[in-house]
Amino acid sequence: MKVIKFGGSSLADAKQIRKICSIILSDSQRRIVVVSAPGKRHNDDTKVTDLLIHLAETCRDGGDTEHALELVVERYAGIAKDLNLGKEIVQTIKNDLVSRMRSNLESYEMFVDLLKAAGEDNSAKLVACYLQSIGENAEYIDPKEAGMFLSNEFGNAQVLSHSYDLLARLAERNTIMIFPGFFGYSDSGDVVTFSRGGSDVTGGVLAAAVNADVYENFTDVDFVYAANPKLIENPFPIPLFTYEEMRELSYAGFNVLHEEALAPVYKKGIPVNIRNTNNPDAPGTFIVPDKRAPKPTLPVAGIAADTGFITIHVYKYMMNRLIGYARKLLSVLEEEGIAFEHMPSGIDSISLIIREKHCPPEKLERIVEKYKQLDADSVTVDQDQAIVMLVGRGMTKTVGVAMRATAAFSKAKINIRMINQGSSEVSIMFGVEAKDAKASVIALYNEFFN
Repeated sequence: MKVIKFGGSSLADAKQIRKICSIILSDSQRRIVVVSAPGKRHNDDTKVTDLLIHLAETCRDGGDTEHALELVVERYAGIAKDLNLGKEIVQTIKNDLVSRMRSNLESYEMFVDLLKAAGEDNSAKLVACYLQSIGENAEYIDPKEAGMFLSNEFGNAQVLSHSYDLLARLAERNTIMIFPGFFGYSDSGDVVTFSRGGSDVTGGVLAAAVNADVYENFTDVDFVYAANPKLIENPFPIPLFTYEEMRELSYAGFNVLHEEALAPVYKKGIPVNIRNTNNPDAPGTFIVPDKRAPKPTLPVAGIAADTGFITIHVYKYMMNRLIGYARKLLSVLEEEGIAFEHMPSGIDSISLIIREKHCPPEKLERIVEKYKQLDADSVTVDQDQAIVMLVGRGMTKTVGVAMRATAAFSKAKINIRMINQGSSEVSIMFGVEAKDAKASVIALYNEFFN
């Protein structure tokens, strides 16, 4: 059995939906299909998810909700018309949206999750309806009935462990199952979403639950490339990554696959195949366990950069002699509900890198004050930081990779604020100012691939 996922660009209009249905029907093993909300039809278009967020904001602010609602309904209505599905499915979608808008929920974050989830949910109903209209044995799967239960973290949920046994029952069905991505339900019955792009995670969870032979993730590129094609012209295609390599790259801004999508399949050793909806015959890129990967031919497999980080530098003379001092620093983050991303350190200093979106100004102010109360000699904060990841299994056996990388930064006149390399030697993290992120990727790509 294969689990197959289609991203927003693959569902943007009727033409794309016909393509994905052709792909589904070309292989009888493709029985569980995860779909995203319709994406952009062209560069100036708006994704349905963003239209739904706008609708939620309009409801909250008392704006023109009728107009905001129609913008969403028109996208589905246009697709339904071009697929010759009639008006009933469109009315069903509109009724669903109106019902969500009228929900009396405790908080705005609950409300916006409920509305955002409508994008994928109605997309799945539309695709199932089309497959049925052409005579296929397809059905829409309700995530709640199937058992997709998530933590009660609105906009950033995690799958709950008991979901896997419930979802495993899907393998017993003999239909083509169309499953909406991106959301599930808390144990208390509330709609909760993964973070943005979370349909990838839905696919990974389902693949693990049914013990799929492969998880196929269809997007709009033939391969995963060594660097962002928007920054590098004709970048080097990479036919194979390991889980660890892709995890590092996804974490640092590779937009091909959600950074949390690999965790479920990693535990089961299920390969992931990134493929192109618009060129389905291309083999794409495989992501496999380390033990299945051949010896790398290049030291570096990929380069990625991401912005939106804050670095908190804590300095205390003789810190290395103070038992438990690092634990106290991390306990402050735990109290504030914040995870750190990296923690480069020296004998008298620790730098904590955290994502800006998780640390609003009031939290940051409290953290700094608590660190000062720990008798730190100094606590300073750097805003507008970026991390740049150089990733590749081949680095473990290659002398001089770090030297070449730092020379590339120097040649490009980019100041490196921090360097951090894990014990596995699969990646090197460089901290730079956000304004230098793009130039850093270009400099490293030119050094290792040109």
